[in-house]
Amino acid sequence: MVHLTKIYTKTGDKGQTSLADNTRDNKDSPLIIAVGAIDEANSAIGMIDGQGNQSIFNKIQNDLFDLGADLTKSKTIKITQKYIDDLELYIDGTNALLEPLHSFVLPTGPIHNARAIVRRAELKVWWAMAYEKEMNELIPIYLNRLSDLLFVMARYYNNGNERLWQPMGGINE
Repeated sequence: MVHLTKIYTKTGDKGQTSLADNTRDNKDSPLIIAVGAIDEANSAIGMIDGQGNQSIFNKIQNDLFDLGADLTKSKTIKITQKYIDDLELYIDGTNALLEPLHSFVLPTGPIHNARAIVRRAELKVWWAMAYEKEMNELIPIYLNRLSDLLFVMARYYNNGNERLWQPMGGINE
């Protein structure tokens, strides 16, 4: 368990931060930028309020903290295949309730916004993986599935009232 008694430590005032394995890294390193992107994604999911089953969003937020710990080289917290399997179960269950798509969906609302932020976080993790020799390869897979889940959840909670892409503004030539 984490115990925070003092919020500011001043140890990051010179552009470095501590990782879970007690090493330090520059705040502008690809790894720390990826960690920040995960934090942003987690905050975006926290902004989804009043839409859907809040317990799934709470689970995702906790998972993202685990993912951040894994990214920062925790010796005890790792993203496993079970995290991904759980997302796939939610995706399949939710998608089974939806009508098939015949066009791309125009993103609207906080769930779609969170999805786009998760997608950007996934890209930052892939970038960090190019520099980090030993990183859990399940981390970007989890993020990829999470963005898929958020997509189907956005569709579900829009109750079929989604706006669809009209190529070329709907002009038929």
